[in-house]
Amino acid sequence: MQPERIPLIEFKNVSKHYDSHAAVSELNLTIYRGEFFVLVGGSGSGKSTTLRMINALTEPTDGNVYFNGRRIKDYDIRPLRHRIGYVLQQIALFPTMTVAQNIELMPDILGWGKAERKARINELLELVGLPPAQYRRRYPHELSGGEQQRVGILRAIAAKPDILLMDEPFSALDPLARASLQETVSLIHKKLGTTIVFVTHDMGEALKLACRIGVMQHGRLLQVATPQDIQNHPADDYVRSLFSAAQTNDNAASVIAAFTQLDETEKAEVRAALALGITRDA
Repeated sequence: MQPERIPLIEFKNVSKHYDSHAAVSELNLTIYRGEFFVLVGGSGSGKSTTLRMINALTEPTDGNVYFNGRRIKDYDIRPLRHRIGYVLQQIALFPTMTVAQNIELMPDILGWGKAERKARINELLELVGLPPAQYRRRYPHELSGGEQQRVGILRAIAAKPDILLMDEPFSALDPLARASLQETVSLIHKKLGTTIVFVTHDMGEALKLACRIGVMQHGRLLQVATPQDIQNHPADDYVRSLFSAAQTNDNAASVIAAFTQLDETEKAEVRAALALGITRDA
């Protein structure tokens, strides 16, 4: 028997207009508790606008967005946002605060005790492979870009929010850091059961992470399906073209991942073979 799917976020006939331009048109969508839902589409497709309507950073022109069965506009917005984690492309850690202080910011605001905050920090750092003894007292400038992004994600989930929103969080990172953070956020979802809504223009990333994918174009939702169904049964030629390109990108990512698993001698052999091939072609 399939477990009951409980709606957490619902868009009902939602549109968002800017003057004469429709950023989102007649959107009907349900996101379920515990789901990893990924929104994809090209620039200007409406995916980020859709995401921002969940935490009321953008208000719909028509229709309603519901959180736990209640219209978002009927909530007191400040307490509501305390229940919603938010991660952007550019992580803005507080530079004069340690890793621990950054992570515990929201639990502290919500009145968690010191021992409870410390335990939560340690739990989360260990979960993402950052040993607390080494990282708790570090400052953001002492971290790599990938480590800063990990800490930003932990800060967003530290107070156990109902949902985590992620707006193209890895797009500024190099391929290896990006692949590592994809594994991190997938682990967070699996271990903690956090509901995640994730926006990306990387179809390979969507296929790797999502329970379901929503494809948008020109403000309209074209298809919602599992990664397998999207690949096997695309709704139209546009969806097909997006994900056929993702296959090529995914193959490239697989090659990079395989290369990183080699020892230094094997890597040197690969480099030598590539150099020889390039010389011959020249």
